Amino acid sequence: MSAAALLAPALEQLTRGATILLVGDRLRDGDIDFMLPASAVNAAAINFMALHGRGLICLALTPERALRLGIGFLNSSGVRQSGRPFGQSIEAKEGVDTGISAADRAHTVAVAVAETSTSDDIVSPGHVFPLITRSGGVRERQAAAEAAVDLCRLAGMGEAAVLCSVMRADGTMARVDDMQDFAAEHGIPIASVDDLLAVLEERG
Repeated sequence: MSAAALLAPALEQLTRGATILLVGDRLRDGDIDFMLPASAVNAAAINFMALHGRGLICLALTPERALRLGIGFLNSSGVRQSGRPFGQSIEAKEGVDTGISAADRAHTVAVAVAETSTSDDIVSPGHVFPLITRSGGVRERQAAAEAAVDLCRLAGMGEAAVLCSVMRADGTMARVDDMQDFAAEHGIPIASVDDLLAVLEERG
């Protein structure tokens, strides 16, 4: 089966604003993430990720969007640099209570990706953790954040994504084999970074 055919169910799911599983982050040794377009985020989706993913819920942004929001890298000095592209954590300036509830985090994401939003609309620190992706996308950095943004583009769902790494019940990181039954039960397609790269290469 071609890479495009393998990727098609995930793209269809994203077009509906629903969650997929993303595998193949080459920098994290097989970790797996829940992912959905930030443009479709809601409290139920955030709660699902928190409940079943258990990992950190992050917002993958393009450098241009991060700049518009005034979000810089958490560690921009280059000293003791982990290589993970975390920006300063954020919160919506208005419309949140504690900031940590599923509804509050969904609201913060919605504000951050709204077309008219600027740095005046968010504050820091907060309970949403931005990942500032590379301009060249997954072709430049074969990681979940870049792949998620590229998948959103292909699905016509904007240029930002919500991600949550998946842990097993014992606290260790899940792998794709752990999630096959869960994905089938919940109707969640699995997308591969390698298939995405192949599709992008085919399209030139």
